[in-house]
Amino acid sequence: MQELIGTGVALITPFNEDFSVDVEGLKRVVKHNIKNGIDYLVVLGTTAESATLNKDEKQLVIDTIVAANAGKLPLVLGIGGNNTSAVMYEMLSVDLSAFTAILSVSPYYNKPTQEGIYQHFATLAKKTPLPLILYNVPGRTASNVLPETVIKLAIEYKNIIAIKEAAGDIVQAMRLIDGCPDKFLVISGDDMIALPMVLAGGAGVISVIAEGFPKDFSHMIRLGLEKKAAEAYKIHFKVAPVIDHIFAEGNPAGIKAVLNNLGICRDTLRLPLVGVSNDLRSKIDAFIEAF
Repeated sequence: MQELIGTGVALITPFNEDFSVDVEGLKRVVKHNIKNGIDYLVVLGTTAESATLNKDEKQLVIDTIVAANAGKLPLVLGIGGNNTSAVMYEMLSVDLSAFTAILSVSPYYNKPTQEGIYQHFATLAKKTPLPLILYNVPGRTASNVLPETVIKLAIEYKNIIAIKEAAGDIVQAMRLIDGCPDKFLVISGDDMIALPMVLAGGAGVISVIAEGFPKDFSHMIRLGLEKKAAEAYKIHFKVAPVIDHIFAEGNPAGIKAVLNNLGICRDTLRLPLVGVSNDLRSKIDAFIEAF
């Protein structure tokens, strides 16, 4: 899956003031990322506020992104949840013809054991029509997918081709890089440690901040893949303050504030999420002006 090496972006879903999907804003977001060097796009991940979208809205988002992308970049579709049979049904019922792979988050809220997590993904792997990317994000799911579980899945199921690792733990990331099969992709899901992970042998990042700063962040990741650490870290330290800013009051409120500042889309969110505070907005605006 060479097309998934580099910088992927977890796309937001822009909303109009009446909270309907902002189709034109979404087109601008897609084109902004294509124009500025992103390698692939992730559709309907958690950053897309997918939990607040109904079935018709999800299809509208998919159709809009597929049309705006026009085959230029590989697309990954987020399909996950804490009901294994429901996730499997969705995988088998959605038109996946435009997509390269499926990104599936580890079950949240239920807090399954490692055996439960293994059985969940093993069940999906036996049925998935596309390669599967595991997604480990303990801060949201309340359970950590341990390296031993990932390595076991990667060895036993060849169509499990990658993990988006967002535990924020560089030691855990290195254990994955060291222990997984050579062709298995360990992708950072944490913008702040994306570069160290790449330099350690990771395959890239599925990023939030890159959606606002695609040219710089994707260039940094390419330098990291080329093992040009000194040059890459110059960009990392330049961008690091705004990474802190965009996650300070939750995702995707921060990145939507960035995109609003850039004139790409509104920063409207659906409840229970709300926009950033005036104080944080001032910090984000000041960073962009200086940047």
